[in-house]
Amino acid sequence: MSERLEDIIAARKQKLEIIKQAGIDPYPSFNSRTHTNHEALDKFDELGEQSITLVGRIRSFRDMGKLIFCHIEDGTARIQVLFKSDNVGAEEFKFLLKNFDSGDFIEVTGTIFKTKTEEKTLQATSYKLLAKSLRPLPSEHYGLEDEEIKLRKRYLDILMNPEVKDIFIKKNKFWSAMRSFLVQKGFLELEMPVLEAVPGGAEAEPFITHHNALDRDFYLRISLELPLKKMLVAGYEKVFEIGRIFRNEGISPEHLQDYTQMEFYWAYGDFEKLMDMVQEMYQHIIQETFGTLEITYQGTKINWGGNWPRVDYFEIFKKHTGIDLNTATEQELKAYADKKHIKYEEFAGKGRVTDLIFKKTIRILPEVATQPSFLINQPIELEPLAKRDPKNPKMVQRMQILACGSELGKGFGELNDPVDQRSRFDEQMKLRQAGDGEAQMLDEDYVEAMEYGMPPAAGFGISERLFAVLMDRSIRETVIFPPMKEKNRSESSN
Repeated sequence: MSERLEDIIAARKQKLEIIKQAGIDPYPSFNSRTHTNHEALDKFDELGEQSITLVGRIRSFRDMGKLIFCHIEDGTARIQVLFKSDNVGAEEFKFLLKNFDSGDFIEVTGTIFKTKTEEKTLQATSYKLLAKSLRPLPSEHYGLEDEEIKLRKRYLDILMNPEVKDIFIKKNKFWSAMRSFLVQKGFLELEMPVLEAVPGGAEAEPFITHHNALDRDFYLRISLELPLKKMLVAGYEKVFEIGRIFRNEGISPEHLQDYTQMEFYWAYGDFEKLMDMVQEMYQHIIQETFGTLEITYQGTKINWGGNWPRVDYFEIFKKHTGIDLNTATEQELKAYADKKHIKYEEFAGKGRVTDLIFKKTIRILPEVATQPSFLINQPIELEPLAKRDPKNPKMVQRMQILACGSELGKGFGELNDPVDQRSRFDEQMKLRQAGDGEAQMLDEDYVEAMEYGMPPAAGFGISERLFAVLMDRSIRETVIFPPMKEKNRSESSN
C-alpha cells in the first residue's frame, strides 16, 4: 500500500526538526555557487580537477549502500551528483541519507568526472542544505494528470513538464520580439492607466471596482486604445503599450477575462501602410519565436510567409449569404439569422447581427480563415472608432487578421473627426440603453481631446490569443495562472 500524503508530510517535518536540532539552518540566506549546472556540463573539459560548487533541487535520490546517486536541477540543467561516504565523511553521509529527500534544494562542492556510462557527474566532497521541502513532488506520490490541478498548481506543472516550461520561454520571446520590432520602427512605449472613468476602445463588458480614497467607482480597462490616441493629440507620432486588459466575459479556448494585449497608434500612417507593417511585424515575431514561418495548427500547416490575400467583407458576405450589406436592413439580417438558427439578443442591432452571421457561417469555412489573410472593408456598424471608407460611407477602414479559424489581430484607419465620432458614440449609447452591455460608452473626455485636433493615424491591436494559436493550445494553457472557479465551490454549497 502506498504511503499517505499526510504521513509523508509528517515524516518530512520530523526530519526538519532533526536538522534544526543539529544546529543547521534549513533555509539559509546565502550559498557559494560557482557555476550553473549548464556551465559545468558545457565546460567539462576546461574544469578538469577544479573544485566547483553547484546548486539545485534534488530530482532523484538513490541509496546504493556506501554510495548515493542523485540528480540536482537548477534553472539551467540537470546534473548527476555522487556522494561517497569516504569523501564527505561517514557522519555527514549518514545524515544526508536519513534527512534529505527528493525535492530539497542543496549546494554541493566537488569535482566533475565521467562515470563508466559516460555521464558527467559531480563527485561531492561536501554539501549544504539550502531549503527543505515538506511536500513530495507529484511524480513521487500521485502524479499530475488532472487538468484542473495542473492549472491551479501551475508551478508543479512547469516543474514536472519541460514542454510546459518551454511554453513560457517562447511566450517571453514572442512579446520581446514584438517590443523590439516596434522600438526599431521608432515607436515609444508608454503606460496608460488601468482604472478608467469610462471604459472604451472595444465592445466588451467591463469589471467595476471601487476607489476608496476618491470614493468613486472605476472600470478596469477593456482596451488600451483611447488613452494612447490622446497621446497623438499630445504630439507623439508613434506610441504603443503592451499591458493587461480585463473583460468580464465568458471563458472559451480563445477567451480570457484577464490577458495581455499590445496596441500601437501611428500618426500619419494610413490603412495601406498599416497592413504592410503588420504583416512584416507578424512574420518577424513568428520567425524570432519559432525559427520558422510554417506552423502546424490542429494538424494543418499554416504558412505565415509571403503576402497575405485581402478579403473584402461585403463581397464574401454576399457570396455566402446572398445578402448585400450596402442595402440590407436589420430585419433582413435578423430573418436570415433566424433561418440559420443563429441566436441573438432582443436588443441586438444591425451590426451585432451582421457580426454573428459572419462568425457563425463564414469565418468557420476553411477556405476563408485557415491561412493568414486580411479581412478588409467592414460595415460601419461594426466599428465606431474607424474612418469611413472614402469610396463607400457604409464601410470603414477596418481590417482583421484571420487565420486558423480565428481573428488574430485588428486594426483600422483611425477616426479623427470629432463630429463623426460623437455621432458614432451616440449610436452606441442607444444600443446600451436598449440593453447591449457591450456597446461602447460615450467618452466626453476623448471627444474633447479629439476636438483639439488629432492627426490622421492608423492603429492596431493584438492579444495573446495569437501566441496560443501559434502554440496550438487553448489560451488557458498558455497563461500561468488562469482564472479558475472557486475550489470545491459546489461541495461547500451543498
